[in-house]
Amino acid sequence: MLRPLLLLLAVALLSAFPMTARAASAADTVATFSIVALDPETGDLGVAVESRFFAVGSVVPWAKAGVGAIASQAFANTTFGPKGLELLGNGLPAQEVLDLLVKGDPQSDRRQVGIVDAKGRTATWTGGKCNPWAGGRTGKNYTVQGNILTGKEVVEAMASTFEATAGLPLPDRLVKALAAGQAAGGDSRGQQSAALLVVRDKGGYAGFNDRYIDLRVDDSPHPIEELQRLLDLHHTTNAYTDAKFYMEKGDRDRAVKIMEEATRRWTSREGVKDPEKGTAHYDLACFYSLAKMKEPALASLEKAFRLNPTLVPYSLNDTDLDFLREDPGYKALVKDAAAPKK
Repeated sequence: MLRPLLLLLAVALLSAFPMTARAASAADTVATFSIVALDPETGDLGVAVESRFFAVGSVVPWAKAGVGAIASQAFANTTFGPKGLELLGNGLPAQEVLDLLVKGDPQSDRRQVGIVDAKGRTATWTGGKCNPWAGGRTGKNYTVQGNILTGKEVVEAMASTFEATAGLPLPDRLVKALAAGQAAGGDSRGQQSAALLVVRDKGGYAGFNDRYIDLRVDDSPHPIEELQRLLDLHHTTNAYTDAKFYMEKGDRDRAVKIMEEATRRWTSREGVKDPEKGTAHYDLACFYSLAKMKEPALASLEKAFRLNPTLVPYSLNDTDLDFLREDPGYKALVKDAAAPKK
């Protein structure tokens, strides 16, 4: 059964004007730093990028579930994204794909590219005419690269942070790597935009596509911090889907942790009213029920019904609660309720 709406989002425009005095043209150099990576446990593939360039997420990141991920930057050749993914989809490893892309581009000395394929094989390229400091580094299941940076310490910090955060979800590792790169100096011109793209098989809305996470901060004085805020919001609002993903993989402990943390975050947000808190506890109860965790489920339902009594009759037709249906504790909670008409 579809979950009740967890929250309503309002979007505020921070500024009516871009940070730069002129509009970006096709010839602008996408001076930036990025990380491309695979999570071998989940199969997730992703790209995170930051730049002193408007809307960098519209240019640099490309990815396809089960195929690979690509970052194309510097004097960016955006055909590298779709062409590279097609070649990866044909079974070529990352390095061979990169070699073909570079060989077929007469201006390859101005390009910078990072590629990771679905098997974790990596490749990076920095053309000789990329503005300094420019370079990259590959590691197990990831590649980092950047140009017009304050120095090589930027990509080194990104690499070491990604390696040190093993165990966290891939999106979090990618954003932490960006933050480390910025703390080490980042783009020598400053900051403006950032983006995070993570793909997962059927990970998009309702399972219709692979866009598990697609977040962009197009114009901000603090784009990485804003990207982190959006990622935290994603974790909260999509917790039920994420938890079910790990349940299906047999990792109940991780699934439970995701749901409990999301419920804590949501119910502790400033300004959240009791009915909304009740809905959050209700979703947690439904998850516990699906996980066959009776006592936590009943405890969460009691909180949910107290904070939002309209959920009592709603629960009578919710198939996610079938595990509790004949339990005396559940019957006691709903004894005075009439099921809503279907």
